[in-house]
Amino acid sequence: MQTVKIPVSIDPVRASASQLSYEGLVPGKQLKRLNELSAGDCSDVAVSLECGVDIQGIVYLSGKAVTELTLNCQRCMTLFTTEVTVEFSFGLCKTEAEIDELPDAYEPIECNEIGEVRLHQLIEDELIVAMPLIAMHENEDCHQGKQDVVVGVIEPAQEERPNPFAVLEKLKSK
Repeated sequence: MQTVKIPVSIDPVRASASQLSYEGLVPGKQLKRLNELSAGDCSDVAVSLECGVDIQGIVYLSGKAVTELTLNCQRCMTLFTTEVTVEFSFGLCKTEAEIDELPDAYEPIECNEIGEVRLHQLIEDELIVAMPLIAMHENEDCHQGKQDVVVGVIEPAQEERPNPFAVLEKLKSK
């Protein structure tokens, strides 16, 4: 396998019939949504992809994508770089019934109107889902990590109020 540029789209049926494998890069500048979510441009995404047909006859695309993102730490509000890695396995579905019958090992994908799957978009979607929900340094790397964050002031508990059902308790005892 040689390192190549990952194609923007492929015909999964043909690629699986030929058992194609790709190992290469997706330029980070082409992933506009991922760049909008990060604090800087993401690096090129290293992708390894395998196309095939499993023993159940399901056309699949499986692989791994790795990139480095610059994010804004939500504790100390400084930039940091983190590696985002995602493994994926897609099964080709043509009808709604096929989606319901697809084994749990696969995520369903559908071809567009010309019978192709947009690989760059699939990889970008998977990386967006794999991003950390709350971007933070590790505690030892963050200068705010060892300090407790205080948001607002908690007022002391008020005196105990009388129970509104105390009147009913008196009636019950009669």
